[in-house]
Amino acid sequence: MDKEYIAERYKQIQDEICQALERLDGKASFVEELWTREGGGGGRTRILQNGAVIEKGGVNFSAVHGVLPEAVKHAFQVGEQDFFATGVSIVLHPNHPFIPIIHMNIRYFELNDQVRWFGGGIDLTPHYVQRDDAAYFHRQLKDICDRYDPSFYPEFKAFADRYFYIKHRGETRGVGGVFYDRLTPEKKNLSWEGIFDFSCALGEGFAPMYVELVNRNRHRKFSETNKQWQYLRRGRYVEFNLVYDAGTKFGLETNGRIESILMSLPPHAGWTYDFKPKPDSAEAETVSWLRQGVDWLAQ
Repeated sequence: MDKEYIAERYKQIQDEICQALERLDGKASFVEELWTREGGGGGRTRILQNGAVIEKGGVNFSAVHGVLPEAVKHAFQVGEQDFFATGVSIVLHPNHPFIPIIHMNIRYFELNDQVRWFGGGIDLTPHYVQRDDAAYFHRQLKDICDRYDPSFYPEFKAFADRYFYIKHRGETRGVGGVFYDRLTPEKKNLSWEGIFDFSCALGEGFAPMYVELVNRNRHRKFSETNKQWQYLRRGRYVEFNLVYDAGTKFGLETNGRIESILMSLPPHAGWTYDFKPKPDSAEAETVSWLRQGVDWLAQ
């Protein structure tokens, strides 16, 4: 298993997800832009906009290489200069306030045969937290994790809770999911092939999970109040991505393509000064769930 093989499989996963999302939306199609990176490599940016379900969504593939910037070398605590990184990154912003935002990233990073790892994860950001949907999402993730190592789900779920946390707001970005980084055979009782298979299984599980969540909610009626709340929750999403997200920072520091890096931002978002939801409202209930350590699988 070499880096070219990993990149090719990730490209196939991008194709499979785009096809499934176009069928789900039923109206819009992805527009593809091929790009090259100054310094080495490139990718395929695919954007779907103004669909029946997806207001804006990106399913991106990249495989880049070159000289690692000093800031990134310091962050990774490595002295090597040449790197290779490939992955698929997805963010979907639906137009319906009862359909959640979803994000996925699967990636591989390599400096040499001794310094390389896999990372990634999937997390869900509902505008309105619905316990049944969150439980379904986490059950699917646990089932995927358990096929490879029973320690994966509790460990990676806790990592997601810590990572997708908006410190300056004191709340999680959504209901979490699973997140892992620098995963190697030395850390788990798996081969490189096993870790790669796990990475691909998450990618292959993305579309079925989101199709189910969309179809549960796409025909629900909503009000202008619901839409305004959706914009406020999108604003929180923007704050996290621009302030804390490691992938955004890595892309900017490695001279990545700006449009592809910032495709995660929604087309419309809102900020209302000192907004507080009404007591006992659906909005207040959602805020009450935005905390670390929730056991979504508890009955």
